[in-house]
Amino acid sequence: MSWICKHCHTKVEDEAFEVCWQCNTPRDGEAPAPKAVLACLRCHTPLRFVGSKDFHEGSRWGVLGELGELFVSKEALDMYACQSCGKVEFFLSGYQGEDA
Repeated sequence: MSWICKHCHTKVEDEAFEVCWQCNTPRDGEAPAPKAVLACLRCHTPLRFVGSKDFHEGSRWGVLGELGELFVSKEALDMYACQSCGKVEFFLSGYQGEDA
């Protein structure tokens, strides 16, 4: 499912993303909080925050449902993408660089 950014009217294809990849505006349309400027390691273009992703480690406990999820390791990481070369980088959730 997709959604349309209220600021720049860009179509965001993945509903899991909480911010627009083009202008960094949250889905609700409120102005984004300033973040550190992170540069791409390949082309030195500023990276854009595209959302947080949950990573699942271990087996899927299909028959146990939510109870089985208590026994697996999950980690949330913030994802940043380069608009120029397409490189994606992950950081600890809530990372604020030294330039902030």
